[in-house]
Amino acid sequence: MEVVYVKPQSPPALHRTHELSSPLSVGSSGATTSASAPSTAHRAPEPHLEPTTRILVAGNIRLYRDGLASLLDRDERFTVVGSVASREALLDAVAILRADVLLIDMAMPKALDAVRAIVVSHPDVRVLALAMPETEHDVCEGAEAGVSGFVPRSASFEDLAGALECLDRGELHCSAQAAGTLLRRVATLAAEQPRISGGVHLTRREIEVLELMEQGLSNKQIATSLGIEVATAKNHVHNILEKVQVHRRGDAVSRMRSRRLRNRDRDLADTSPN
Repeated sequence: MEVVYVKPQSPPALHRTHELSSPLSVGSSGATTSASAPSTAHRAPEPHLEPTTRILVAGNIRLYRDGLASLLDRDERFTVVGSVASREALLDAVAILRADVLLIDMAMPKALDAVRAIVVSHPDVRVLALAMPETEHDVCEGAEAGVSGFVPRSASFEDLAGALECLDRGELHCSAQAAGTLLRRVATLAAEQPRISGGVHLTRREIEVLELMEQGLSNKQIATSLGIEVATAKNHVHNILEKVQVHRRGDAVSRMRSRRLRNRDRDLADTSPN
């Protein structure tokens, strides 16, 4: 049986949020149960305090996970609603505990799979990745999975607290190194985008259609050559004409040829000796 730790309920005078008063247990069937909450019939009204950031901690090393939960819960800015040790328990806990931010140790098995699932099923939950290697592959993979922030292994508690506050405000958080990695990735993707000089961007399929147009093929012939419907070929031609800002097929082909020549001349000039 896997136990989801939930912070013990505080005395009414010090209580900051409504928490479950007993541990959640996730059985082998995946069902989640909890002990009955104590009666509130004669409980005194709780004082109104500013809401805190509700945090769910995930990690497969219990001492590490519980230590983080304890440190964060001592800080009045945060309320730890629970901690989990696996992807399966995490998916159950997110649905029940209404966390604002998920703090996940990326060393946990299937951590990225869990992030992807939570971003889809609970888009309001922000994900802070803890101890993810800041290599280009790992940072880009985390960002594509839906991570909103990165905290390196070398971070202090105040670094972690600052990152959590950033995510709670709806901001993104990462180190300068991770930001540089992401910017380089964006630049690479932009460079890979098929482009005609002059700021006109065409998709790879539109480039293929335009090259067939240059050969004088009709829409039907283009469709046959590419294995697509005639209506789809017509849509591609229409989009090309709009992007190139011409009204006739011949004008689009002519403009492509002239720009190709200009690009070739510029490349030759760049490579010629001074």
